[in-house]
Amino acid sequence: MIYYSNGSTKTNLSAEDLRNGLHEALTKIGKKQKVLVVPPDFTRFPSRAGELTEFAWEYYGNKLVDILPALGTHTPMTEEQISKMFGKTPRSLFRDHDWRNDVVTLGYVPAEFVKDVSEGAVDFEWPVQVNKLLQNGGHDLILSIGQVVPHEVVGIANYNKNIFVGTGGAEGINKSHFIGAAYGMEKMMGRADTPVRRVFNYASENLASHLPIVYVLTVVGLNKQGNLQTFGLFVGDDYDVFNIAAKLSLEVNFEMVEKPLKKVLVWLDPTEFKSTWLGNKSIYRTRMAIADGGELIVLAPALKEFGEDKQIDKLIRKYGYFGTPKTLKATKENKDLQDNLSAAAHLIHGSSEGRFSITYCPGKGKENLTREEIESVGFQWADIDEVMEKYNFNSLKEGFNTLPNGEEIFYISNPALGLWAHRDRFEF
Repeated sequence: MIYYSNGSTKTNLSAEDLRNGLHEALTKIGKKQKVLVVPPDFTRFPSRAGELTEFAWEYYGNKLVDILPALGTHTPMTEEQISKMFGKTPRSLFRDHDWRNDVVTLGYVPAEFVKDVSEGAVDFEWPVQVNKLLQNGGHDLILSIGQVVPHEVVGIANYNKNIFVGTGGAEGINKSHFIGAAYGMEKMMGRADTPVRRVFNYASENLASHLPIVYVLTVVGLNKQGNLQTFGLFVGDDYDVFNIAAKLSLEVNFEMVEKPLKKVLVWLDPTEFKSTWLGNKSIYRTRMAIADGGELIVLAPALKEFGEDKQIDKLIRKYGYFGTPKTLKATKENKDLQDNLSAAAHLIHGSSEGRFSITYCPGKGKENLTREEIESVGFQWADIDEVMEKYNFNSLKEGFNTLPNGEEIFYISNPALGLWAHRDRFEF
């Protein structure tokens, strides 16, 4: 059932609009006694999920007893991040998700189903894992809040991904990531109906239907002025609410470029991107737009690690981003990758397959990754100050820019907010 729906390419929702829309939906849902909220973490700050969580707390008061950020494999949020993202929401309500230890398994999606929807790319059963608080917490409402946006693992993010990955366990996260990688990321991104989504939907309908989940979904993107704008808010408890939001997201967050891009410059906001685990969205979201022989330059002033999880960081350092054949061979021959399939999937996603060059420009602090570290995993390195000066960084606008010397570059200020492709590489 859809409890609230408001969105279009012309809609511009204020904080008050979000508050009123959410409260209207919660009133329709009816009185609840024990509420759990599952928002994204700080890596999804532009989602407006922090504000919506605060509005939910305003509505329910002491009946909202737990807030479990959907960390997935990310590091727990800091006090500063919680304060910035969630406003006046009491710190005492927040719980940390431990993806390796804090989960229960609700059942398994059959291997034959996974094999069928992945067109034979993989052949294994998929465990339906969630944080134990969802299963055992005794809540009569679970509010899953997040942004619907193109995504490299599932096609279009959020809805039940927020539950099965955001609060999921090691095996479930690992295998879901590998399904998408093995099937082919470029056949996944920007599509609502994908093998991974079908697996998640099977889990929702057959193994997690007893959980009282209602989804609060936003569509956020950059407007024509290059400013963040909230284009939609949708609240519901089934696939229909995701489908509506996903259609709007494709209109808002997807850009079909007029020609293959020869040079792309991406900025990674230092408050959001500190690892290649997240920063490689600069690769994922642009790969279908970049020309063969093209160049991707990533400005990453806060880059300090590869993986946010220590074990995954170690695997990235060991195997690097050297393309699908080499990664699949390494996975077949090494147990450490077999036991961490999300890392293997990430290594595939983070390679251009030799089609275009990838240059990372980290900051120069003691905490930042060094040139040697960057080059050891298969990327090129460049001096961030020199690159910013060369491309007149402070004068760049979103999209195409022509430099004084006549060179054309394509600038993206936040790769997490969109997907870019050229028609030669994207089929509707």
